[in-house]
Amino acid sequence: MPDSFFNPASAQKGRLILEDGSEFTGFSFGYPKSVAGEVVFNTGMVGYPDSMTDPSYLGQILTVTYPLVGNYGIPDSNEQDGLDRNFESSGIQIQALLVADYSPEHSHWKSVRSLGNWLESQQIPALTGIDTRALTKKLRDAGTMLGKIEIDSPIDFYDPNEENLVAKASIREPVLYEGGPKKVALIDCGAKYNIVHSLRERGLSVLRVPWNYDLSKENFDGLMVSNGPGDPQMCGETVAQIRGVIGRDIPVFGICMGHQLLSMAAGASTYKLKFGHRSQNQPVLEVGTNRCLVTSQNHGFAVDAGKLDRDWEEWFINLNDDTNEGIRHKSGRFMSVQFHPEATPGPVDAGYLFDRFRELIG
Repeated sequence: MPDSFFNPASAQKGRLILEDGSEFTGFSFGYPKSVAGEVVFNTGMVGYPDSMTDPSYLGQILTVTYPLVGNYGIPDSNEQDGLDRNFESSGIQIQALLVADYSPEHSHWKSVRSLGNWLESQQIPALTGIDTRALTKKLRDAGTMLGKIEIDSPIDFYDPNEENLVAKASIREPVLYEGGPKKVALIDCGAKYNIVHSLRERGLSVLRVPWNYDLSKENFDGLMVSNGPGDPQMCGETVAQIRGVIGRDIPVFGICMGHQLLSMAAGASTYKLKFGHRSQNQPVLEVGTNRCLVTSQNHGFAVDAGKLDRDWEEWFINLNDDTNEGIRHKSGRFMSVQFHPEATPGPVDAGYLFDRFRELIG
């Protein structure tokens, strides 16, 4: 059913203002407040509930390039052991949403409310009527930019990358999710729920710990380092913990931010991408083979694999821009990928990597 509060003819106007002075005008269909952040774009055709609840988007104003958004609504909560099956975290993580054409009418067997009602309930602003094609072309040319949405009052620009967003996204206290006799420690840098689901489905218990947790006092059979937002250079404490686990010869698997942090532990450096990789169709090639995976990705930083220590090697590369997409230790016990093998929505080509990690644990 349509939003009770959204009427395109009488909706409140709002402006997106970029740091270069460019302006885009739209109509508010979320919570009517001004907000600032980093403006990014996602090229996925579906999956806005998953993207909006992905902690990797913390501090960002999300532009959806697919023109129609909202037509299949929002599902109800489906929480099990504190982990929702329909979302990637406990709430919306983005600063705001920008779309070309918002549909207040929604139809799907799982839908219980409109996108606009959901945004309103969590006090997240959104604008429709934005020329997302022109905006995306600008971001591709100029790179990711700071921006602000002004609806109810003027606001200053805000650069989320100046904060330790991982510390903001991580849990505060350890949580254990039972799943089997073998246990994986999961460093939560802003972990998506489906990482936990993917591990438990393979008969593993998961000890989810804060980003700077002292792992030396814990016994576990494998280490997972999760995705997360922001600049990996702010997570030196996490890198030190990863090095300690490698020294104990415990299998390690990193995803997204976890890949960047494991790479730093292996001697590599990281750098900020011009506009990032945020889509469900990024092709990556396994080095030394002709195997290509279609992957889901969401990150703004990348790894410079040229500085890896000699016991490490590049594992995957991005076929669009040749950036690094994975590394592994020559012993085979430590590995990481920049893409999301646990992706929901998106391709499942890389799901077998969880099976490989399970085999390493034994």
